[in-house]
Amino acid sequence: MGNTSTGYDKYAYEPFAVTADLAVLTVRSGALHVLLVERGQDPYAGHWALPGGFVEPRESAETAARRELAEETGLDDVTGLHLEQLRTYSEPDRDPRMRVVSVAFAALLPDAPEPRAGSDAARAAWLPYHPAPALAFDHERILADAHDRVGAKLEYTGLATSFCPPEFTLGELRHVYEAVWGTSLDGPNFRRKVLATPGFVEPVPGAARLTRGRGKPAAVYRAGPAATLHPPLLRPAREGRPA
Repeated sequence: MGNTSTGYDKYAYEPFAVTADLAVLTVRSGALHVLLVERGQDPYAGHWALPGGFVEPRESAETAARRELAEETGLDDVTGLHLEQLRTYSEPDRDPRMRVVSVAFAALLPDAPEPRAGSDAARAAWLPYHPAPALAFDHERILADAHDRVGAKLEYTGLATSFCPPEFTLGELRHVYEAVWGTSLDGPNFRRKVLATPGFVEPVPGAARLTRGRGKPAAVYRAGPAATLHPPLLRPAREGRPA
């Protein structure tokens, strides 16, 4: 029975569920990978999907996203990982079971462990972003939106360092850009641009790391304090275009 004092009846509207879905990206063996789960139940049993789950009554969408991220990756602590809300997906027929609104998030992992499947999944795996398999629900759209968001933010923020360990070489940082953008970058030119961007990276005093190539060990860096990159690090196809 509705609240007669306000005239509002909460039963006048059809109930719907809210989920938190995750596009979890990492770089493995020089290629961009996405965390996917094979659904163990209908709908779409046997199909790959993004990890996620229903938001519980006493938690926020972000809390649910962090809970699902920990459950699917096997990480005990996900507080330091990059997690950002992507957008809300609310088409009425996106889930055949009932009206389900999804709050989608993009998450970046620097050193991805082997995943573990949640209670309602048959298995979980890191699969290459190219070529990605067909996904359940509207998860292909969510994944594409996440990839577009990350690819764009690599140009004007230091987001690429979120794919790297706390200390990294400029070669490792370049591999992140190449993996996300799907293109090859000139090493010396990339190094020059990174080091000319104030606050992008900071050298780790006295640290060096042997590389597979010949020559002296590579210097080691960590993420700098800059929130935005000035000038931006434009992907090759956009060089020379007006801002």
